[in-house]
Amino acid sequence: MSKKILVVDDEKLIVKGIKYGLDQDGYEVDVSYDGEDALSHAKANDYDLIILDVMLPKMDGVAVCQQIREFSKVPIIMLTAKGDDMDKILGLEYGADDYMTKPFNILELKARIKAIIRRSGFKGETQTEEYKVLKSGEIKLEVESRRVYVKEGEVNLTAKEFDLLELFITHPNKVYSRENLLNVVWGYDYPGDVRTVDVHVRRLREKVEPNPSEPTYIHTKWGVGYYYQH
Repeated sequence: MSKKILVVDDEKLIVKGIKYGLDQDGYEVDVSYDGEDALSHAKANDYDLIILDVMLPKMDGVAVCQQIREFSKVPIIMLTAKGDDMDKILGLEYGADDYMTKPFNILELKARIKAIIRRSGFKGETQTEEYKVLKSGEIKLEVESRRVYVKEGEVNLTAKEFDLLELFITHPNKVYSRENLLNVVWGYDYPGDVRTVDVHVRRLREKVEPNPSEPTYIHTKWGVGYYYQH
C-alpha cells in the first residue's frame, strides 16, 4: 500500500516539482496552497507525512503545525526560504520532526522522507491485544499504541520524541552522543545535523519532566551527550 503525503506550499512550481518527484517513487500525493486548506486536508485524511512551508497565506505553517499536533502525530517536515536558525528551531519547537531550507535538492528531500517514514512507526503497525508497557517513575509508555502517560495523564509526543524516550528508558544510564542518537533514532542515512537532536531532547523534557530545567529523567553529560536515569 502506497504511503500518502500532503505537500503544502504557496509556490505552485515548488509543489509541482515535489509532487512529480514523489509520484515517481510511488507515493500518493495531495497538495495544498494555503494554511487553512492544509489544516482541512490534515483533519480529513490519514497521511504518513506532511511537507509544510513556513510562509503560507491565510495561516502560516507554524500555526498549522501547532494545530495539527493537537490531533495527530503525523511526521511533519517544515520548509523555510530563510537560512535563519531561528526559523528552523521555531518549526521544531511547534512539533515538526525535521526542516529543510530552500532551495533544496529533491533527492535530499526524498532521503529524509524515507528515513522519517521508515522509522516513525506512525502507521501500518500491527496492533496486539496486549500492549508492551514500559514504566519508569511517573512515566508509562505503551509501545504498540505509541502512547505516553505522565502521572496518568496522556502526553502527546511526536514520532521522534517517542522514539527518543523509548530508547532512553530501555537503556538507562547509557550515555548517547548526539551523533549516536541521530544514527539510532533518525537512521544512518539521515542527512540532518546534530542540532535536531538538541531541539527534540529539549522539547521532550518540556513534556515529561516535572521541571525541565532540572531534569529528573533525561540528563546531560556535558561534552558527551545525553543519558536516562531515574
